[in-house]
Amino acid sequence: MEKDAVLTESQLSVGVECTWDSSPPSTDEQPSRAIHTENLVDWEGPHDPQNPQNWPSGKRWGLIVLVSAITFNQCAFLLPAMASTIFAPGVPQAMRDLHSSAASSPAVATLLVSIFVIGLAVGPLFLAPLSELYGRVPLMHASNVAFLVAAVLAAVSVNIPMLIVARLAMGASTISLGGGYATDLMEPEMRGRAMNVWTVGPVLAPVVGPIAGGFISLRTTWRWTFGLVAIVGAVAAIVCFFFLPETYPPRLLQRKAARLRAGTGNMLLRSRYDSPQTPAQLLRASLVRPTRMLLGSPMLGIVSVFLAVAYSYMYLMFTTFTEVFEAAYGFDPGHAGLAYLGLGIGSLVGQYTYDVFVVWRRRRRLAQGHHARRPEDHLPPLLAAGLLLSVGLFWYGWALEYRVHWVVPIVGTGVCGVAITYFFLAVQTYLIEAFTLYAASALAANTVVRCVFGVTVPLAGPSLYSRLGLGWGNSLLGFLALAVVPASLWLLRNGERIRSTSRFDAQV
Repeated sequence: MEKDAVLTESQLSVGVECTWDSSPPSTDEQPSRAIHTENLVDWEGPHDPQNPQNWPSGKRWGLIVLVSAITFNQCAFLLPAMASTIFAPGVPQAMRDLHSSAASSPAVATLLVSIFVIGLAVGPLFLAPLSELYGRVPLMHASNVAFLVAAVLAAVSVNIPMLIVARLAMGASTISLGGGYATDLMEPEMRGRAMNVWTVGPVLAPVVGPIAGGFISLRTTWRWTFGLVAIVGAVAAIVCFFFLPETYPPRLLQRKAARLRAGTGNMLLRSRYDSPQTPAQLLRASLVRPTRMLLGSPMLGIVSVFLAVAYSYMYLMFTTFTEVFEAAYGFDPGHAGLAYLGLGIGSLVGQYTYDVFVVWRRRRRLAQGHHARRPEDHLPPLLAAGLLLSVGLFWYGWALEYRVHWVVPIVGTGVCGVAITYFFLAVQTYLIEAFTLYAASALAANTVVRCVFGVTVPLAGPSLYSRLGLGWGNSLLGFLALAVVPASLWLLRNGERIRSTSRFDAQV
């Protein structure tokens, strides 16, 4: 927004009329423009303390950590990629308890595991755009409550259909607003680091979950897998209720305009983000926005496929870790969960080195006189990501093929963890910079693509390994990952031009 086109509350209180010509263009995907608009409510200059980006640094970073912790709990124990060590070991027991047979109903047993990701792919299409209409907090509270209720229903399920519906609801109510909060709270130069902090939750969740879930499945019943999540979810919901404020600028300015109307009696005052559309029209536009963005923005589709490839490979490893390490090294389900530590440590290394690289590259560009920031500045780590993912897959596959000491393939998965973290951070930070106001919708569209890959690609894993073996099977995946490198080079050269042709480019 322009810093010199601001109405103060004192000006508004006496009904000052101003000319406004610097708002974003008026389309169904952008806030409205009025060349000569009266009584427009905006922030009181660049240092307005009501603007979330001007809140105390400790408060802003604390909120990013809180949102990361919520995402961690919603993802940690239930993603089907981890079900081999969490819920999947309890599926036969659950089928027996609920008077069904896993052996005679393999499709039902598989559905119990995979239904969560189906919900995870669908839910953000509604929750994320609604957060851009009604604000972050109402959607976060509703999601927390729905997730908690679904977890309790799963824990107390009395039959298979009830358990399937509960797990579907858990997936659909999982909301990921990390990108939205990073956009709301952080100035552009800090958004990459904010995404890095937030990503600790969703990246480490797939690692901690299997370790905890593997031992839970050995020492108690399948119901406690959901019970533990429900307990942590209840705590998260309570903490959010008391400590999570609204951060979405359009919603905050709407509230500010309402206060001013009540205080001054001037019913013409309105937020700069207000639209002439009816509530029904706004709701319809919000709900279809992620799909339209995915279909109308080539760059969103391309980078989503990049991340989806890495995501599906991560899921493929997750779904086979327990079986592979039990067969190759005689691990029990509990100790097989420790095999996930390689990915976890690699993810932490990836987050640290990514941050170091981003800071170094930004300083280098400033030294060269490049002061303008572009979303494409976040894409160079994709080059290293494609190369490292390929190396890690070769390392992991051939170490297993020749039954090298178990620590060697785990180190290989650590290399994969570094690469997958680069994919996550590069793509998601790019999206929040390219679609600032509608970052949540862009990330929701990205979630759909990667969840589709995450559900379908791992299904080919058993057949791939049975035909080619662990060595050549993972090598094939590694060769495919190498294709990301030249594709990323092409994207770095042409990404800005491609993005500039899209009417969904919301960069400000």
